[in-house]
Amino acid sequence: MQQRFLDPQILSGIANLELTARTVVEGFISGLHRSPDFGFSQEFAEYRPYVPGDDLRYVDWNVYARTGRLYLKRFRGETNTRLTLMLDRSASMGFRGRGIRKIDYARYLAASLGYLAHQQRDAVGLITFDEEVRDYVEPSSRHGQWMKVLHAIDRAEPGSRTDYSQPFWHFQQFLRRRGIVLVISDFFAPAPSVISTVAPLRQRGNDVVLMHVLDPEEVEPQLDSSRLLIDMETGEEMEVSPAYAAGPYREKIRRHLEEMESLAQGAGLDYYRALTSEPLDEALRRYLAVREGRP
Repeated sequence: MQQRFLDPQILSGIANLELTARTVVEGFISGLHRSPDFGFSQEFAEYRPYVPGDDLRYVDWNVYARTGRLYLKRFRGETNTRLTLMLDRSASMGFRGRGIRKIDYARYLAASLGYLAHQQRDAVGLITFDEEVRDYVEPSSRHGQWMKVLHAIDRAEPGSRTDYSQPFWHFQQFLRRRGIVLVISDFFAPAPSVISTVAPLRQRGNDVVLMHVLDPEEVEPQLDSSRLLIDMETGEEMEVSPAYAAGPYREKIRRHLEEMESLAQGAGLDYYRALTSEPLDEALRRYLAVREGRP
């Protein structure tokens, strides 16, 4: 039953983005999925059994997976992590086929992951971009920071065409401390160009995660007749037949996705894909599996 309430179509009926994020995260935790380790603390002290009311961010989910019992890690000298969300709000993110708009799904992901980090008292920041930086909220854990981030996510609507170079150059100019960088995008650009632009963040000591958001229609289009398709960013037109959509197009998108994954992994970047029809808790679970190095 819980899964139904994490369906993106259901969540799209919630007007308040903060409530959406809380619904996703609390549903995710109540389903006993693994919670992310965003890097808190440094010298391990001991384990102790979980007691109702304890902070779930300290649960060792690896131990739970092996034993079925909840234990908390306790640390000395706890420190926080910096999380920067980079949200693509280019025109192509406005596409909607079988699911919700890609930009809405991306906002739910950004808000949910930001909420998790905020609950763990990590410093959270945000960059929204298309061909330019449209919003920048520097990572901070100060009072009121979460609302700044949330409002900026809420303002993110599809704009112009994508240009990864400008926002990533901008981010590096303000990069004072290492942390985690989450890039949420449809990555409709040549894979070598995307990876060469993003990779310097990893080379400077950051953990970088690419979250590739796609509509099911973009991966496996279902056409019953020829259609005139218009590029949402360039305005270019192309007539597409059902035969082309089922054959050459699917092969092209398959090669692009495989190249993105291969080049990302080769550059030391974490990579995973999420379809806009996928329940949010499943997307979070798969993301955390990537973060913890599991297949």
